[in-house]
Amino acid sequence: RFSSICDKKDVRIEENLAWFRKRRQKLPRTFNGIEGWKAVCDWDEVDVVYIVTPWDLHAPIALRAMRNGKVALVEVPGAFTVDECWELVETSEETRIPCMMLENACYGEIELLGYNLARFGLLGEIVHSECAYIHDLRMICCGKEFGESEWRYKEQLRHKGNPYPTHGLGPVCMCMNINRGDRFDYLVSLESNQVNFERYIKKMMPVDDPRRKDKIEMGDMNTTLIKTALGKSIMVQHDVSSPRPYSRLNLMSGTKGIFWGMPWRPHGISLSTLKIGFEERCGEGIHNFLSDEKTNEIREQHKHSLWRKVGEIAKKVGGHGGQDFIMDLRWAYCLQNGIPLDIDVYDLAAMSCLCELTEKSVRNKSHPYDIPDFTRGGWKTAKPLGSLDIDVSSLDFSNVGKDESAITV
Repeated sequence: RFSSICDKKDVRIEENLAWFRKRRQKLPRTFNGIEGWKAVCDWDEVDVVYIVTPWDLHAPIALRAMRNGKVALVEVPGAFTVDECWELVETSEETRIPCMMLENACYGEIELLGYNLARFGLLGEIVHSECAYIHDLRMICCGKEFGESEWRYKEQLRHKGNPYPTHGLGPVCMCMNINRGDRFDYLVSLESNQVNFERYIKKMMPVDDPRRKDKIEMGDMNTTLIKTALGKSIMVQHDVSSPRPYSRLNLMSGTKGIFWGMPWRPHGISLSTLKIGFEERCGEGIHNFLSDEKTNEIREQHKHSLWRKVGEIAKKVGGHGGQDFIMDLRWAYCLQNGIPLDIDVYDLAAMSCLCELTEKSVRNKSHPYDIPDFTRGGWKTAKPLGSLDIDVSSLDFSNVGKDESAITV
């Protein structure tokens, strides 16, 4: 159950309390104010702290939660600097408290289909992947409402590099066994000039808006290349400035085939362009993707068990096409059954440290930067992720509706 909720805005707290009242559920204790999160982390009635705040609070809240014996579930990115990443890793190790990064993109239907194809060897050895977070956020970042517009625009002003790498990178890491047989070795990063954000501000902001004078640091498009310890390559892109459709790319190229499950959102609807190709015999090549009919057959045949079991319920509930619901269902199942969390503190650190390292590379003419081994060699013996399954026999979904994530366990 929800024991407490916290927000610095009282109106947000009231909105959430209305959700509980509508469902005639016990009201949680409320905490407010800029430092209300500290009281949440200190309160004995809390077992798990679910962190969905501005980026600069992710690591501090997760650290305080773990030091008070609470499991930390933290939104992306899990941290913003290499030092924060190390502190999260060391705190989780010292306290023996799990810390998971809430990378919901890892639980999308198409991403988990790709995971199955990779896990079962249908793509062969994956040697290269491409991923991205391409999402036109100019209107959100420059809005007047409180929320993201309060803090996200400031990140565009003062940073370069890729401050949001994990939506595309998370699924790729699962498929390439990052931290479980391979690891990131080093990166190089470059970015385009800044045109679209400043153009938008000058065109759309009132003449007296002080933001019209801002000089935005972050380029429109950032492209980062990662080399792994086993020699694989990964391209990661970030663009929240350009007028183009949403995309996370989600491409994996292997010795036996290619998977391209590009998630996109026309008018806010979560969809995917799915393309798959296999080389039947070595040397024949892949000159065309499979037909839509054959692709749909493979999609159904290799649908991940999570989506096979609760996919329709997840779509009904919503939340980025249902992947939020499945992610929450999976971490709750893991905690209740003593199963290690899928995206652990080492994964959090490996992906989140790119925020700082890509900026350093961009500011130094794409100089290569080593990516720390947060596992301290543990990646060499760690086993790959398994089936990521759940047992739904004890779950009651009869009262679950749209935007209704509560289930009876």
